[in-house]
Amino acid sequence: MQTELEEMAFQEGYQIIAGVDEAGRGPLAGPVVAAACVLPRGLVIKGIDDSKKLTPKERKELYCTLVAHPEVDFAVGVVEHQQIDLMNILQASLEAMAIAVKNLAVAPHFLLIDGNQLPPTEVPSKAVVKGDSLSQSIGAASIIAKHLRDQMMMQFHLEWPEYGFDKHKGYATQSHIQAIHQHGPCPIHRQSFEPIKSKIKPSI
Repeated sequence: MQTELEEMAFQEGYQIIAGVDEAGRGPLAGPVVAAACVLPRGLVIKGIDDSKKLTPKERKELYCTLVAHPEVDFAVGVVEHQQIDLMNILQASLEAMAIAVKNLAVAPHFLLIDGNQLPPTEVPSKAVVKGDSLSQSIGAASIIAKHLRDQMMMQFHLEWPEYGFDKHKGYATQSHIQAIHQHGPCPIHRQSFEPIKSKIKPSI
């Protein structure tokens, strides 16, 4: 995994650089989860990549490696489905990122953000399109966010097994949409997303 973006920030005088990414913008159900991750200069962890390119087993192994490393600092931000419906998913994703950054044990000096928009934070930041494939710290954050969100959806599956959250994690697969048509939406479905929006009876 490349570390050129981090090295450029180090050379500009920033000492604590956090990569930031989110998981869960697209699903019809559940929260959006963001992670911020700070890797010490010079540390390269083999296998880190865009979390979507990794198998669940690979993600879990890398997640365990990251969170167990004594020099790696990470934090998570979660915005629940109710807030997504109030804010819209883009703003909710950016808010989750800002929460993750704020939750870091040590305040970062510079942020590398996956995507083309910046979260609401005063920390100097750079947006990096496809950053989870171009930056080790963003890739690490993507793995942490994706693994933790998947675990949340596995727990939701225990409560609402008829939707198959353990398989699709809330994304709009054919089986998930069929389950919504058959059972109606459950409490963690995003009411501002279709087809859930059309399934909800308007209040009089």
